[in-house]
Amino acid sequence: MSAWIGQPSVKGSSEMMRMVLLTFNSVGITFTWGVELTYGTPYLLSLGLTKGQTSLVWIAGPLSGLVVQPIIGAISDQSTSKWGRRRPVIAIASIIVSCCLLMLGFTKELVGYFIADEEAARVPVIAITVFALYATDFSINAVMSCSRSLIVDTLPVHKQQTGAAWANRMSSIGHIAGYGMGAIDLVSLFGTTLGDTQFKQLTVIAALGMLITSGVTCWAVSERVALPTRHDPRKPQRRFKVLHQIWSTLSNLPPRIQAICWAVFWSWIGWFPFLVYSSTWVGETYFRYDVPEDARHSEDALGEMGRIGSMALTVYSAVTFLGAWILPLFVKGPDEDSFTPRPPASIAHLVEKFNKLKPDLLTVWVWGHIIFSAAMSLAPFAASFRSATALVAICGLPWTICHWAPTAFLGMEVNKLSGGGGGVDPSPIVPYRRLSVGSSIELIPRPRDPSLLEHGGPDEPGSAGAASATGELSGIYFGILNIYTTLPQFLGTFLSAIVFAVLDPGKSPELTDGATAPEPHGPDTEGPNAIAVCLFLGAICTLGAAYSTRQLRYVA
Repeated sequence: MSAWIGQPSVKGSSEMMRMVLLTFNSVGITFTWGVELTYGTPYLLSLGLTKGQTSLVWIAGPLSGLVVQPIIGAISDQSTSKWGRRRPVIAIASIIVSCCLLMLGFTKELVGYFIADEEAARVPVIAITVFALYATDFSINAVMSCSRSLIVDTLPVHKQQTGAAWANRMSSIGHIAGYGMGAIDLVSLFGTTLGDTQFKQLTVIAALGMLITSGVTCWAVSERVALPTRHDPRKPQRRFKVLHQIWSTLSNLPPRIQAICWAVFWSWIGWFPFLVYSSTWVGETYFRYDVPEDARHSEDALGEMGRIGSMALTVYSAVTFLGAWILPLFVKGPDEDSFTPRPPASIAHLVEKFNKLKPDLLTVWVWGHIIFSAAMSLAPFAASFRSATALVAICGLPWTICHWAPTAFLGMEVNKLSGGGGGVDPSPIVPYRRLSVGSSIELIPRPRDPSLLEHGGPDEPGSAGAASATGELSGIYFGILNIYTTLPQFLGTFLSAIVFAVLDPGKSPELTDGATAPEPHGPDTEGPNAIAVCLFLGAICTLGAAYSTRQLRYVA
């Protein structure tokens, strides 16, 4: 067991405020993802790439998750920084994200400063855009990895589901803000102060959002500090220790964590094409069936398609937002068996009946897979952007569950492995200990069993912590979970590339400069939409996720 100094704490005078501050940087993370996923594909298409080439560029997402999250998680697990294990990484990576976002939005201006000829600058623009996209994905994955581990490190076992729910709520705010701003004509609203296009202004806002939200979380949270461990000089130091640790942990996953990972694997085969292409699909459906004749030759087709897609994702994010705030109230928590609140006698019988009807989180997760699969199986049959928008909106509730459930289950399992399962204080009266410094409040429960303090008092050097719920290896376990999230993204990327090569091999005429405009009699509506086919194939795979999730109930 590692040796520690201090206790984790979060500023704030109430549990709600502490949860908000702890998870606040999720707002900036999801806002940035929203901007990238909404405008990334249309922006790449506008540079002259085909859909097949664009799908290969999107390997950046799964590649960064596959490489960055496990390595950053393992490195931060071993960090002995006086600022804590997670916050330094969050701060540094957020600054990199902000710089790369600005590079992504102003690539043409950056290249134009050195190369005046537009034709000569075309290849450098594409190259720098792809580099900025990769760098953004790599650095934001580092922020995500440490942010999730920070929640696990800070909260005891019985608060993991609540903490994951609050992270999901903050994410829903980022989604609705990102998609909502994308649906507004920002150039008309703000002028050209932040840039002369919609995409440029959104990258500036996202860059500022990452710095502010991550700064708030880093300021509000205090981590316990890991003490350096003494190495036996007689034992040789292993080369590539981090990679060996990742492989060793991956090869020996506990059965329940392995089951969680497989459920996530199958679900992300379906979710990846939806997250990357859904806004473009709605925009293309609009251009295919609904676009007015006078708007067919718009000079800013990228902005038009982006706004149409953002309108659909705004509705989707509104459903996600409502689900993130309301759904946890109707799901049975892990501590409800040991503690039941006592309502007024007049409504006690109603509350008791309601609590008996509440499903647990695992049941809700299974139904989330089924709802998503049913919605996306109808994608090839959408014949208007309104029907496409409706299908996208339905997926808001499953996304809430998909974002919440795996994090909650893994957080509970990791804390149980590190000893947090035995010392949780179930008392609703005194669940937290107050620190004497400032207004910070501990989020670690008071231990009932003195034997849990294996290395001294809770604030002494070498303390194992009040409940031993250190989440000692949370970084590496969440990194491994992300491997199971990113591997299906590779499968989805190559599957999409094949579908696009067969059904839609050319460039997008409504986006590419100098391309032939659509015929005046209307858009070509013959043949299936390639993106809709990708969404349908993902829906089939999500049924496998429903089966895998259900099996988790029978794993000891």
